[in-house]
Formats: sequence, structure tokens, C-alpha cells
Amino acid sequence: MTRPFAALRRDTPGDLAFKALLALCCVLVLLLALYPIYFVVIASVSDPTMVATGRVWIVPRDLSWFGYEQILADDRIWNGYRNTLLYAVAGTALNLLVTMPAAFTLSRREFRPRRVLMFFFAFTMFFSGGLIPMYLLLRDLNLLDNWLVFVLPSAVNVFNLIIARSFFEHSLPEELHEAASIDGANYFQFFAKIALPLSMPILSVIGLYYLVQHWNDFFTGLVFVRDYSLQPLQIVLRDILISNQAFSGGAGGAGGAGAGSYAQQYADQIKYGVIVVSTLPVIVLYPFLQRYFEKGVMIGAVKG
Repeated sequence: MTRPFAALRRDTPGDLAFKALLALCCVLVLLLALYPIYFVVIASVSDPTMVATGRVWIVPRDLSWFGYEQILADDRIWNGYRNTLLYAVAGTALNLLVTMPAAFTLSRREFRPRRVLMFFFAFTMFFSGGLIPMYLLLRDLNLLDNWLVFVLPSAVNVFNLIIARSFFEHSLPEELHEAASIDGANYFQFFAKIALPLSMPILSVIGLYYLVQHWNDFFTGLVFVRDYSLQPLQIVLRDILISNQAFSGGAGGAGGAGAGSYAQQYADQIKYGVIVVSTLPVIVLYPFLQRYFEKGVMIGAVKG
């Protein structure tokens, strides 16, 4: 009588060594990816002199909150945060409201114009009118110095549209639509009550993509908005960095090399603090979407 698990092959010493080496490589790659972020965090709360002399590696040295005090005391930061939150939330909601129905429609084989429409969508990924025609168009639409310029022109990202279409086309069985049709559901009911609830992984991933895109939007405010009260956080942080760099340069000219070096060190600390302030909200949000992320990014990678 044979044992039930006799056919299972045990790991040889070579297999164990390979797995140990693979785990070590993964840990090294993880450390290489995480350490720059960790260093920015500890450098932002360490004494600038310690950071400049290379004595900050693992733990903060001589805690200093000067950078954060300067950043958070600036009223422009809170105004930029408010604007960016508005643009990110409203823009992401509009993106999902447009992208998901469009992707579902383009995934239906019975929709005859889908290939032609998909060609026009894909065409915009490779060719555009350029910056000047875009500026003239937004001017004629009265979107210059208007908060809607951060939302409406980027209503659809074609790459995200293609990912969502691939999900609806390859991950939802056709039998679901046939069963819903037999029960009397039309396309709108099928999309709202069946397809959309089953698309939470891709919905979360695309929503995160759109949210990060709006959060990091720098170019729109730089080119199309002159009203400073409408500027997003990225423009505000840029201005803070420029003003501190100018301060460090001016100190170097007025008070000698020592004063310039001292001012430059504190300007660097503010720079580290700016990086933390601008990235922290997205980093905090990511763990709540992580369980959907792995499944969502693999959609369309394997067919069959």
C-alpha cells in the first residue's frame, strides 16, 4: 500500500539553497527600493548639519522640526492642499464615470463601431495637436484660470480605458450577460448591477492611477492657471523650494560662505520635508487598495 503523499518530491539541498538565495535577493531589492524613501523621512527630521556631513544613515540624529515648521506655517500649503484634494477627488470621480461605461461599451462585440472608435482613442496616444493649440482651445472654452481645467481636459486616459476594456472583455463570462438578458435586464442594468460590482479590482486600480495622476499634476497649473488661489499643491511646493534656494544663495552672498552653507543645509531640510508632505497622502491611501492592486494590474496580461 502506497503512502498518499509518496509521489510528492521533497526539496533537495540544491532547491533549498536556491530558495534561500531567491529570498535574499528579494530582501535586497526591497531594501534598495525602500531605503531612499526612508532616508528622506529621517533626513527631514534630523539636524541639517548631521545630514550634510553624512552622519544620518539608519536613525534620525538631533531631531529638528525646522523644515516642517516652515512648511506648515505657510498658508499657501493649506490652500494648495485644499485645491489638490478638490481636483483629485472631482477629477477621479469624473474619470471613472467616463472611463468605465466607455470601456464596457467598447468591450461588447455586438457594438459594431467599437474598432473604429478604439482606433481614434488609440490615435490620441501617439499624436496630439501640441501645446499651443491646446492653450488656444482651452482659452476659447473659457477654461483658463478655471479650476475645471484640472478636471475636464483629462477626463479619459486612453491607457486606463484599454485596461478596463480588457477586463470587461476577458474577465466577465458572456454567460452572465445571456442570463441577465433572459431575466429581462438591458445593457444599462447589466452594467450597473452585475458588471460594475464584479469590477472592483480594476475599478480600484484605475481609480488609484487617476488619483495619483491628479495629485502629481504640475504642468496644468504651471501653464494654464495664473490665479495663485487656484494653484495645486505641487506648484505651491515648487515656489517654496525656489524661495528657499534663493534665500540660501542670498545668504551666501551677504554673509559669507559659512552663512550660505548654513542656509543651504536648512533649505535641503525643507526640501526633504516637501517630499514627505507631497507624497504622504498617497502612501497612506495605498494600503487600503493593495488587496485589489495585484489582481487589477494582471488583467489583460494572460489571455485564454
